[in-house]
Amino acid sequence: MAEKDRRKPTTAPMVVARKGGAKLKMITAYDAPTARIADRAGADIILVGDSLANVVLGYDDTLAVSVDVMVHHTAAVARTDPTALIVGDMPWLSYHSTQEATVANAGRLVRDGGAGAVKLEGGRKRVPMISAVLDAEIPVMGHLGLTPQSVHAMGGYRVQGKEAQAAYELISDAHALEDSGVFSIVLEGVPDVVAEIVTNELSIPTIGIGAGVNCDGQVLVFHDVTGLGAGEYIPKFVRQYAHLADDAVTAVSAFFDDVESGAFPSDAETYHMSPESEEILRNLSSPSDHFLADEAMER
Repeated sequence: MAEKDRRKPTTAPMVVARKGGAKLKMITAYDAPTARIADRAGADIILVGDSLANVVLGYDDTLAVSVDVMVHHTAAVARTDPTALIVGDMPWLSYHSTQEATVANAGRLVRDGGAGAVKLEGGRKRVPMISAVLDAEIPVMGHLGLTPQSVHAMGGYRVQGKEAQAAYELISDAHALEDSGVFSIVLEGVPDVVAEIVTNELSIPTIGIGAGVNCDGQVLVFHDVTGLGAGEYIPKFVRQYAHLADDAVTAVSAFFDDVESGAFPSDAETYHMSPESEEILRNLSSPSDHFLADEAMER
């Protein structure tokens, strides 16, 4: 476990410098408790992902979250002052209209949310927006492959780049994003050979999620890694390292059993008055005292 006082705060240039070196460790977090756990475990990057729509807010896709929601959760993560780089996800429609609106929305994630960088989805067609954000001195992480905000256009959550032409287009998009100035690219849901080629051809790090072992780093959703999904669908590319939802159900059920039996709270979990104060209070609260007090009020 990494100790915070032994680590320097991670920055976008530091991420770039890791290209081809030690694997980058990235995980999502959406609030202060999950951010503290991720940072204590040694995360290099904490992604405040729009996946919070699914795993925290209960939506079927990521399209429901707004900039306000993303700022709210990013700020919760930032208040823990992690040494990991905080990357705030730009939600659907926050970078799809004008460059001015895109910069304003990215700026909110940094100024109000405390992010050190932002992430947005898409390839060459997003370059003008990426350039505008970079001109505002905000580092940008790219995202290619299975891009959840494009779920309707893709016809569902499908592996991307399985055919040669589609793979070539994805590789071209990766080069375009690198040329635009992004400091890293998430590759999601693509064949391992595609991710390998992109990783070998780019001078910036790639971070895989369902993209094989050859990327410069890996990212997963916190709730998937820890088993907090409470039995929900687990994608093929996820490895669960704990089953905390099951442990939580066991703990809460035990609490309810103790409530029903009267075993909780015990004397050790109860506050007490001094014997003298308790005796005075009980005497003041006796039925006869209530009767005398009522008589006095009637007069």
